[in-house]
Amino acid sequence: MNPRILVVDDNPANLDLVLYLVRSFGYEADGARDGLDGWASASTEAYDLILTDILMPGIDGYEFARRLAGLPKRPRVIAYTALAMSGDRDRMLAAGFDDYLSKPIEPMEFRRFIEDALGHHPDR
Repeated sequence: MNPRILVVDDNPANLDLVLYLVRSFGYEADGARDGLDGWASASTEAYDLILTDILMPGIDGYEFARRLAGLPKRPRVIAYTALAMSGDRDRMLAAGFDDYLSKPIEPMEFRRFIEDALGHHPDR
């Protein structure tokens, strides 16, 4: 079965771009327009990977990650964000994210990142 990915981003252009890329890589993907919408999806659907922005209205990426920690079968959770100051990556990992990816994303690097996060390498 193909891995399922949830993408959470309050910026419609970013959400559409990441969904387009993830689907073009051959994965099933759903989108959520903010942390609350993402939580509604993640708490009722099974995902193998969640990509989430950090700075969002409603609940931010940090609160979203905290809520995900309570799921019986928590998927891998990756922060993808424009936050790139010294210490941001460490704060995200300490908050419960499995990894961190900075924006803007480069499509082929992004593909390798997703494959590594999933342990899924269809072309290798």
